[in-house]
Amino acid sequence: MGPQSAADSAGVASLVPMITLGIPGSPTSAVIMAGLFIWGLQPGPVLFIQHPDFVWGLIASIYLGHLLTFILCLLAVPLLAMIMRVPYAIITPFIVVISIIGSYSLNNSILDVFITVIFGLIGYWLRKMKYPLAPLVVALVLGDSTERELRKALIAGHGSPPYFFNSGLSTVLILAPVVLVLIPLVRTIRARRRGAAPPAAVAHP
Repeated sequence: MGPQSAADSAGVASLVPMITLGIPGSPTSAVIMAGLFIWGLQPGPVLFIQHPDFVWGLIASIYLGHLLTFILCLLAVPLLAMIMRVPYAIITPFIVVISIIGSYSLNNSILDVFITVIFGLIGYWLRKMKYPLAPLVVALVLGDSTERELRKALIAGHGSPPYFFNSGLSTVLILAPVVLVLIPLVRTIRARRRGAAPPAAVAHP
């Protein structure tokens, strides 16, 4: 019950910035955000004004989902524990087959199956190389909208990049991610320099 409660609370917390600010807080919320784009909905403060029925319906579904999860956890804990004991080598083929069937059923096209297999191999390679998949999912979801808004801003600024630094708020929002990216890089360089530094000579009497 403890891990399930933590998972539910983390999932709901990741939906808050996605609905209010249009910034997904997890890969799952990024996928949900992509679905909203497909439906023609723009996550953000305006969503509460333009589509209040959807927002309150989503909130009601979260309450209902938590209730059903609570009931399932009470009734199906032994079954879920048995599933966790199944070897990964047995579960993996079922996951692959279900994924291929799902991709083919979308458009009845074998091309979708090839795309699924290719991206599955890419994901496997990223996992082996210990690359985090969450930033990739968020980038795929936000890439189109980010490019669209960037194009609008460049048109408004007549193609001038300094247009993004006209206000103090935009300057802070642009520099903050740059600083956050540089901090781990600087720490890594310092750690390597300390590791490469020659040991101090020991004086003998």
